[in-house]
Amino acid sequence: MATQAPATRPANPRFSSGPCAKIPTFSLDLLSDAPLGRSHRAAIGKEKLKAAIEGTREILGIPADYKIGIVPASDTGAVEMAMWSMLGARKATMVAWESFGSGWVTDVVKQLKIDAEVKEAGYGEIVDFAEIDFDTDVVFTWNGTTSGVRVPNGDKIPADRAGLTICDATSAAFAQDLPWDKLDVVTFSWQKVLGGEAAHGMLVLSPRAVERLESYKPAWPLPKIFRMTKNGKLNEGIFVGETINTPSMLAVEDYLVALDWARSVGGLKGLMARADANAKVIWDFCEKTPWLENLAIDPATRSNTSVCLKFADDRIKDGAAFAKAVAKRLEKEGVGLDLGAYRDAPAGLRIWCGGTVETSDVTALMPWVEWAFDAEIAAQAQAA
Repeated sequence: MATQAPATRPANPRFSSGPCAKIPTFSLDLLSDAPLGRSHRAAIGKEKLKAAIEGTREILGIPADYKIGIVPASDTGAVEMAMWSMLGARKATMVAWESFGSGWVTDVVKQLKIDAEVKEAGYGEIVDFAEIDFDTDVVFTWNGTTSGVRVPNGDKIPADRAGLTICDATSAAFAQDLPWDKLDVVTFSWQKVLGGEAAHGMLVLSPRAVERLESYKPAWPLPKIFRMTKNGKLNEGIFVGETINTPSMLAVEDYLVALDWARSVGGLKGLMARADANAKVIWDFCEKTPWLENLAIDPATRSNTSVCLKFADDRIKDGAAFAKAVAKRLEKEGVGLDLGAYRDAPAGLRIWCGGTVETSDVTALMPWVEWAFDAEIAAQAQAA
């Protein structure tokens, strides 16, 4: 039992799953080139926004014929734009295994009232994609930010599908290899894997998604910030940096700096390797620790970004209270910030392992988790 506090502390205790840790080299000085006080429609603003789009394409390997837009309201805004603009043309299948996916189910079934089949799995599991009808429009998350599970690959998504695949990839992009040929709409936000600032979303459209936008008009009115077409044709300006509403040029500069850092660590392959190494530290710790388990049941579906853990010890009387107390101890010591499980998820810890986190910090954190666990077990016994 670890009774003494560990000697080594994480250099950066920020393990939040969003907004996530800034790039390791971050400094406010790096943002000095931001065109503050300038219009985003001025030449310099357009140039910066286009650079953000094309840098995203370069690092993620997005096909040249896919459209990439910067949109309002983070990943949520991007998903809502896609659902409100494209769903309703055919039956939908809503797939959920964590809280954000469940939120998309609510929007489609209760708000849009679309004919949809709902397929759900519990926290720590995913729906079997072999059981999904891809001739319907399918909406799903690639990586469950609140459940720590991910789709292992796109092998079960057919190339000859009749429906669209709408994928919320906000905690997968820049950490996992997304099969672009299997995905028609992909959304994510800046504040996840690259540690950017909040409020800006990315919306990626395949040619099939563009065709849907240009051939289908929803039965419901669309708010201005959801409209992606003009006179029945795609509004191309959105996808070259002419945003629907005013973006933060400071946040844009921050994203450009993060993209430069991503290039410096080897692009997507380098980012994936960093996340894999971080997650492996925790997985290996769980293997040798009887009281800590990965929430993901199948190792093939374990997330390498939002690693979710649960305590497994018969001495724990109140799981939720115990997990909160452990997280509070870690925060009080300044060694692990924002580690509590998501409010709708099972009690436990959630440790962000995306590429902006240093493996040495994850390695330093785990003995502190053991220390906090032992301290709380002792406190619980004393209280009894």
